[in-house]
Amino acid sequence: MKRALVTGAAGFIGSHLCERLVAEGYSVTGIDAFTEYYDRDDKLANLGVLEGARRFALVEDDLTTMDLAPLLADAALVFHLAAQPGVAPSFGAGFARYTSDNILATQRVLEAAAAANCPRVVWASSSSVYGDAAAYPCIAGETPTAPRSPYGVTKRACEDLAAIYASGGLSIVGLRYFTVYGPRQRPDMAMRKLCEALLDGASFPMFGDGSQSRDFTHVADAVDATFRAGLAADPAPTYNVGGGHEATLAEIVALLEDLAGETALLDRRPDRVGDVKRTSADTARAREDLGWQPTVGLREGLHSQLEWVRARRDALNPTAHRLSEAGAARERATA
Repeated sequence: MKRALVTGAAGFIGSHLCERLVAEGYSVTGIDAFTEYYDRDDKLANLGVLEGARRFALVEDDLTTMDLAPLLADAALVFHLAAQPGVAPSFGAGFARYTSDNILATQRVLEAAAAANCPRVVWASSSSVYGDAAAYPCIAGETPTAPRSPYGVTKRACEDLAAIYASGGLSIVGLRYFTVYGPRQRPDMAMRKLCEALLDGASFPMFGDGSQSRDFTHVADAVDATFRAGLAADPAPTYNVGGGHEATLAEIVALLEDLAGETALLDRRPDRVGDVKRTSADTARAREDLGWQPTVGLREGLHSQLEWVRARRDALNPTAHRLSEAGAARERATA
């Protein structure tokens, strides 16, 4: 039986990856600490499709303290996605959580994987390691890393840790994800907030003037790259995982307004400390080594996220949904 261990299994990318692995015939053990960063019920809902699945088991525990050896005894393929996310909260007193959940947790996973002779560890780095690059697109292995936030610093430190354990013989691949979006996106992320604001008629906090741009990557494409990295014969230490759809925040607002048929109420705010002006990924290395390329277009991907948010809203508040449908029917009848 093929075995895989996924940390951060109930999270945004982790839950999708667990589904992919089970579909590919793996017996999957997922670990999640269910930290207070966002609602426990949201994370449990992420795993809803896997509830009762014969080849999936969830372990609730903390990577910084738990005994990992029993879970890795059969030399499982390891996907380490657990981390404390977010740029803004990493400043100030919040940094203690980042050093623990990012740096210490990663070191303990790598240490345990090396001791168990695991065949491969794939782990989640971030485009935040690049900071504001001197030239774009950013090229893995060539573009210097210069993070602008404590969060980015922890991810860069984890890359150094990975290099140390790789020099000792552990097969490790780091994936620098570029702004992953889609169904189950975390509630603190801009695209989900914008979808919710459009559907609820609420205001959307827009930091900066909207000209900041990102390389947007649909979660299905991110998961495909992650799975392929686990099986690659001779992988590089790091890969960029970018969707190839660079757009400004203002362009994303316009696209989602069009998809939702609503106008966004923008609550304009100053730039946030630590945010970069642009991200753009060169993914040639991933195409060549992993046989991977993104397949989900930006408009298609945004539609999938908007519809997931809509379905989630309807499920949480079915009465409001029925009233809305009744109101729409009355408007059609009197038009």
